[in-house]
Order: sequence, then C-alpha cells, then structure tokens
Amino acid sequence: MESGSKSRVGAQALGKNVRVSVAKMRRIIDQIRNCSYEEALVSPEFMPYRACYPVSKLVLSAAANASTNLGLNKSDLFVSKAWVDNSTYLRRFRPRAQGRGYPIRKPTCKVTIQLSSKSVEK
Repeated sequence: MESGSKSRVGAQALGKNVRVSVAKMRRIIDQIRNCSYEEALVSPEFMPYRACYPVSKLVLSAAANASTNLGLNKSDLFVSKAWVDNSTYLRRFRPRAQGRGYPIRKPTCKVTIQLSSKSVEK
C-alpha cells in the first residue's frame, strides 16, 4: 500500500469473519493503537465489551508471529497499525406474518493488527 514510507520490521495478525459489528470493534481498536504490546494486552481486559476477547487474541497472535518468524523481542513491540474493515453479513431470515420471511443481517468484520519493534523505529 504505502510505497514511499520507511520500512519497519513488524508482524501482523489478521482476524477474518469476527462476529462483531465494525463500529463496536473500532472503539476497542482505537484504544490500543500506538500502545505498547503489554498495554495492548492488558487494557482490553478492563473494557466491558464482548469484542475485547478476539482483539486480545489477535494481539497475542501478532506478538507470537513477531517473535517466531522475525526473532523480535516481545518487550520492544508496539501496535504500529490496527484497522477494522467490513466483511460479509451472516444472512438469516425471521418468519413473519402470512408466510413471509424478513431478512436479518448479522455483521462480521476483518481486524488487522500490526506490531512493530521500537528499537527499529529509532
């Protein structure tokens, strides 16, 4: 995407078809963006939202990718980028009067979390 920006070593984790609406997921992602790895792990646990659990799992997964694949130290990591995109809708039908069916759209989203190392940024 960004061809002219300086390249930073980092790892990412992608959550597909997470059964949460985009607006509900964004209020959690906005809180952990640009936080350290430890803070991004702890802060969702104290938020009263159901969507915090998949976010903390993605942060753990991105940190595991960074340490396993790139050999980065987990204490140097921070959330450099995090974004949420719309995904498909689960389509269900509610029975209504006179044999009709009323569509119910249950939203899903794609969550991407990128972790980068602070030591490479300097």
